[in-house]
Parts: sequence; C-alpha cells; structure tokens
Amino acid sequence: MLTTAQVLAENNFGDTRTGGLAGPMGLFLIVALATVTVLLIRNMNARLRRLPDRFPPQAGPADHDRADAAVADPTDGTVSQESPAESPNGSQQRRNG
Repeated sequence: MLTTAQVLAENNFGDTRTGGLAGPMGLFLIVALATVTVLLIRNMNARLRRLPDRFPPQAGPADHDRADAAVADPTDGTVSQESPAESPNGSQQRRNG
C-alpha cells in the first residue's frame, strides 16, 4: 500500500541531474548581460557629456514655409534670407536685363 506522502514524494520528472549545466550557464548569462548593460550605460553617459548644452535651431517643415513667406513678402518687416543674386528669379532677370 502506498501512502499519500509516498505518492507525493515520488519523482515523476525523470533524472533531474542531466540538466546540471543550466544553473551555472544561467548565472553566466545574467552576469554577462549585467556587465554589457553597465558598459553601455557608461558609454552613453560619456557621449551625452560631450554634446553641447544647446543646439542651433534647425528649420523644420513649418519653419521652411515661414522663411519662404518672408522672402516672398519683404514688407512684413522680416529680413530676406536670400539675396536677389542667389534666387532663380534674380539670375534670370540679370540675363534678360
């Protein structure tokens, strides 16, 4: 007769010693990932320290439209960023005139 304790204590999973490498390999992977993460964080911090405090403003798509409007209508008080010699219309006018 089997008692309840003997049924519960029975090993139904086979030999558990064959996967004895799983523990050390898992520890190695965790230590390797932690080391790589620390090195990555240090590298990114060094790169961020080398960046300037402020960047010059860049013209985005909305800013580009405003710049074209300033060139097209100089009566609004803004200074044109293109000189007539650089614009395609100015070069055609010099050839014709």
